[in-house]
Amino acid sequence: MGSESGTEFPVLSLNSGHTMPVLGLGTFEFNFRPEKAKLAFLEAIKIGYRHFDSASLYGSEGALGEAISEAVQTGLIGSRKELFITSKLWCHDNHPDLVLPAIRSSLRNLKMEYLDLYLVHWPIHAKPGSLLFPMRKEDLIPFDLKGVWKAMEQCQRLGLVKSIGVSNFTTKRLNEMLTFAEIPPSVNQVEMHPAWRQEKLKEYCAIKGINLTAYSPLGGKGSMGGNPVLASGVLKEIADAKGKTVAQISLRWLYEQGVSIVVKSFSKDRLAENTEIFDWELTPDERQKINTIPQEKVWPVEDILYKEGSFISVDPQDIEINEA
Repeated sequence: MGSESGTEFPVLSLNSGHTMPVLGLGTFEFNFRPEKAKLAFLEAIKIGYRHFDSASLYGSEGALGEAISEAVQTGLIGSRKELFITSKLWCHDNHPDLVLPAIRSSLRNLKMEYLDLYLVHWPIHAKPGSLLFPMRKEDLIPFDLKGVWKAMEQCQRLGLVKSIGVSNFTTKRLNEMLTFAEIPPSVNQVEMHPAWRQEKLKEYCAIKGINLTAYSPLGGKGSMGGNPVLASGVLKEIADAKGKTVAQISLRWLYEQGVSIVVKSFSKDRLAENTEIFDWELTPDERQKINTIPQEKVWPVEDILYKEGSFISVDPQDIEINEA
């Protein structure tokens, strides 16, 4: 899956029979600027990235599609088939009748005939047409998980996507889904990093044959405004001893957990730095030290589903939030 100018990344096997590059590039950015993003995507392809993670909410599908078209035209890659492209169904399309139109809209934005992976972004349903983030309490309506998943399965049967999965799902929601799913989810994408290790969910997904994908692998803003990963004294000590960066230690730890990783940077230097994690390993002592890092979820559901101080009445047990 690599190119002559880039690095070939390891791949993981999915229960759908397809493979996925273990390291992917996330495309979400506040104040998204398409031209800046397009240049970053092209640079990532030059470096060797072959897995790109987008979503209808991000507004990144168009720029990503343009970058891929240019990469093919200029010979950076031979064809779109060399890439693994993910997109996601946003909450206002979480209705059985809206899934097929939503994936077709994403494919038009990306200028593609199929996706490699399509995810239910959250187990929440907002009113159709209410593309707001964060969401408002009055926009939430009951979520028909079975109906939506049946529509996702139809997308795969129609050849619009090779593998289907979910994001931000708890073991409770996954258990519910597996009672009726004819095609089990290939992936569950959740926040995961050394400061939010997802041990119970990781064990559950491994038993069920579901690949766990880590987003926010380098942390982000924490409850006190800092970053519990990049500011970790434990990770810094390990990084200094190994001549690596804290980011590389976090990404290597995730790789050794057997999960796939979606890391986001539009910086050329960091794009390259984040790939330099495959030819060395952590020692047992270093892994044990990482296991002592206090747990802090960077993206609590409150940040995503509150609007102007109004509480959204979602059962926390139904949302990927407290399974560390």
